[in-house]
Amino acid sequence: MSTFSSTDTYIVTEELEMAVNAAATLERPLLIKGEPGTGKTMLAEEIASSLNMPLIQWHIKSTTKAQQGLYEYDAVSRLRDSQLGDERVHDIANYIERGKLWDAFAADERVVLLIDEIDKADIEFPNDLLLELDKMEFHVYETGETIVAKNRPIVVITSNNEKELPDAFLRRCFFHYIQFPDRETMLQIIDVHFPEVKQDLVKEALEIFFDVRKVPGLKKKPSTSELIDWLKLLMADDIPEEILRNRDTSKAIPPLYGALVKNEQDVQLLERLAFMNRRQGGNS
Repeated sequence: MSTFSSTDTYIVTEELEMAVNAAATLERPLLIKGEPGTGKTMLAEEIASSLNMPLIQWHIKSTTKAQQGLYEYDAVSRLRDSQLGDERVHDIANYIERGKLWDAFAADERVVLLIDEIDKADIEFPNDLLLELDKMEFHVYETGETIVAKNRPIVVITSNNEKELPDAFLRRCFFHYIQFPDRETMLQIIDVHFPEVKQDLVKEALEIFFDVRKVPGLKKKPSTSELIDWLKLLMADDIPEEILRNRDTSKAIPPLYGALVKNEQDVQLLERLAFMNRRQGGNS
């Protein structure tokens, strides 16, 4: 099998590259943790594209149950159809809806299966998938058939670290934590998105971006994706780098801050810092 590496549209660190390839070699699920906006979901898309494999995505919600990833039996529809004399009721398979794991197991070629934001579900959700991910098979009780994976999928599981995952589940995964990109990696990411951007603008924007991230008590630090959005706005509005370089630090709030700061508490925090800066400036 070919190996995964950085692509024209997605920059990965050497450590992440090694983690993806190790998980594929060991045939274990790759558990990716990191703060929101660090490209965890996009990673699965890029793995599939790089390895030329189909991608099956299962986005987890707080109400999602593990059984839904296997299949769901619609008993209500079958009861209704039986009352209406519908001939479909004689074949129970008509009321079985395949889940994402079933789709991945039944695929004729090897696929990448993304289980996205697993920590949104309840604590038992990961444990309920242990057997299926271990043996790559499950039983359909209503029809008596056993679904066995034709080709073992590459399983990518993402988590925003909102809650701890069970130890038994963690033991079965190859784990990697995506560190927030450093300045050098961020420059590479920006170059992928905006190859023609003025480097002076990028330099000044990154200074502000990392300064905002360092503010103590910030409820939500701006992410990589939000930096990209902010740069796009700065370029669209043709804001010169001098505005960023010579900005009034007593204001603290960067231009077009709505792309970076996403809640009123953080805006108020930056405004309080600005007020303190003005007081200190006036007393000096």
